[in-house]
Amino acid sequence: MAKRERGSLSRAEIVKVALEVAEADGADALTFRRLGPALGVAPTAVLRHFRDKDELLLAIGAQLLENALAEVDLAEPSWRERLLSLARASRRAFVAHPRVAALVATRTLRQEAEFRTVELILGALAQAGLSGREAASMYRVVADTILAWTAFEATVHAVGLDVMHRDGLAWTREYVVLPADRYPHIRAVAEHLSEVDREDQFELALNLVLDAVEARAARGR
Repeated sequence: MAKRERGSLSRAEIVKVALEVAEADGADALTFRRLGPALGVAPTAVLRHFRDKDELLLAIGAQLLENALAEVDLAEPSWRERLLSLARASRRAFVAHPRVAALVATRTLRQEAEFRTVELILGALAQAGLSGREAASMYRVVADTILAWTAFEATVHAVGLDVMHRDGLAWTREYVVLPADRYPHIRAVAEHLSEVDREDQFELALNLVLDAVEARAARGR
């Protein structure tokens, strides 16, 4: 890339290129020495925007959250639908960049996108009828369920879908032929185990958590 004018580099552009580099060659390739030439600047120019790699990773995490928030209809009247929309959008945003998502999904970002996400979740929980410590505790359950799942799926994608597909064949091969006298409970549902995919699991996990929110709110009332 040709050299650029001094002062024309922005944080947003650095984050964009950092995502491209990490997705192409892995997070280990995400160095300022590598980013400088990719951006057409000296590595020290990146340091004027981010003091170290960790700060850059947090900014990348914030950008993934921004991508997710852009898909959420904040005017949706149903608190449950807003949270489901946020969860699904977060999953898509993070899994689209699996090689960095696994590194940032579990971090506390301390940036505007995170603040807005927390506010969205707490607002939905308040509408559901939770407040105080119970709302704070349930917020962590909701957020951690979403982020833990996205980190898990990002890791799956990073391992390789072909590898995971081969592992998944165990449900239709090894599990269905296990001896019923030794594994009666497995054999009782063996034909259904292969039908349950990650989409089912994600939706079920989310809805179980939101059912718990409704149950706790009803108990409080």
